[in-house]
Amino acid sequence: MREENQMEMLKQIAAGLASQFGPNCEVVVHDLEDSDCTIAYIENGHVSGRKVGDGPSKVVAEQLFHSGEVPQDHLAYLTRTPDGKILKSSTLYIRDSGGKVSAILSINYDISALLMIENALSGLLSTADGSAPAERISVLNVNDLLDDLIEQSVALTGKPVALMTKDDKVRAIQFLSRHGAFLITKSGDKVAKYFGISKYTLYSYIDTKLQEEKRHEQD
Repeated sequence: MREENQMEMLKQIAAGLASQFGPNCEVVVHDLEDSDCTIAYIENGHVSGRKVGDGPSKVVAEQLFHSGEVPQDHLAYLTRTPDGKILKSSTLYIRDSGGKVSAILSINYDISALLMIENALSGLLSTADGSAPAERISVLNVNDLLDDLIEQSVALTGKPVALMTKDDKVRAIQFLSRHGAFLITKSGDKVAKYFGISKYTLYSYIDTKLQEEKRHEQD
């Protein structure tokens, strides 16, 4: 049973967070005692297009379905709205005195405009000959090398995978190829899954670079 003042406290926190971080920050309070209309309070609902009385999101529905389990807070992950906004989200599970999850506090910050600014700045940071800033290669043990190379390949494009075009993915994967990522056992499977493409597409992106080099040699 939820404590009487818990919901009012969550509403107060939601209002404070929204005021602190501005109109791009949506804060939602879900009341799990009402499984059909879980949204009991929302600030800046224009971010996701939701309102008080709306039904549960996927993460809330999963919590309702697995009510006997003990979920862990999920912090700073990316989500996408139906109209294409990219949100940096956090989900916090609020428990009653008995330890049961009775409410969920969700924070969703629209970072779409920030990603555009990041891309614009990457252009300003390019050198006079049009090349990008120097690529960073860390000296790591072999178990961490692939993860680090994937991180660098994403940073090189200046976009999260969800916003990458085909050309962005080709650029990232060719970076991985140049730096020996595919010499690591089973790296192809991991890279294909990370970028949301098939292994056939992965190898076609690698071959694109080889074909370009052959054309330049013939010219």
